Amino acid sequence: MRFILQVLVFVSCLLGQSSLSQQARSAEISHRFLACGSQTYIMEADGTKSWTYPSATRDGYVTEDGSIILTLNRSSKYPGGAVVKVTKEGEEFLIWKGTQSEINSAQPLADGGYVLTEAGAKPQLIDLGPDGETRVMFELSCQKENHHMQTRMARKLSDGTYLVPHLLNFAVMHYDAQGTILAKMDTTLPGDEEHRIHTWPFTAIRHQSSQTLVCCTNGNRVMNFNAAGDVIWTLTNEDLPGAWLQDPCGAQILPNGNYVITSYAAGRKDPAAPKLIEVTPE
Repeated sequence: MRFILQVLVFVSCLLGQSSLSQQARSAEISHRFLACGSQTYIMEADGTKSWTYPSATRDGYVTEDGSIILTLNRSSKYPGGAVVKVTKEGEEFLIWKGTQSEINSAQPLADGGYVLTEAGAKPQLIDLGPDGETRVMFELSCQKENHHMQTRMARKLSDGTYLVPHLLNFAVMHYDAQGTILAKMDTTLPGDEEHRIHTWPFTAIRHQSSQTLVCCTNGNRVMNFNAAGDVIWTLTNEDLPGAWLQDPCGAQILPNGNYVITSYAAGRKDPAAPKLIEVTPE
């Protein structure tokens, strides 16, 4: 399954490079992208919107056949949120109607199924088959008081297990299909207890077989974990020309190995802060 890639801010500007050759190379790179949030649209590489959706969304994918999978915010029509499929012809189909407070995310799978998470008194992960049957359902091990902050971008891995970020638990949990926690990636920064910084994990992406890239929103940092759960790479505003990371939520790993990161609050606190940047692992 192929997905539309995220937009790019010039790598030369991001890395602080000033050589003309570097600027020329970076100027040649562009992407079209799907934006989800208070506005939902597809932006072409030339900066024009080629498609819009009239509702706010929380997660989204463009699939190889041109269909768009959207996780909808709660509304009068869907008080518990919903997951819908919009075909390239514009037809819309309901995949799942939320049964609790809201739906946090929905991932289309290669076999035609979906993985989604619901927030509420009983936060849960649901794995649907291509025909809509429930293949897996288990309760998530996260705090119950704040439904909105229970979890975000849950993703199924190739081995049939699941990565689920839990914001106010300050950790990404790795679950098996029975809901057993196999591993925990702690996003709390080390230090004495009084001065420990608790960062909210929003997106967790497994890559290179055993590494996990995690966006930590309120910590304004992106962390990469190894298989043992140790942080082996970190991006903060100290690495950038300015305060470009402002509540970084979304991320995507491109085929060339670069990371695209989106900042939810950028442009509100600082109009000069970009909302999307691309960085190399180096």
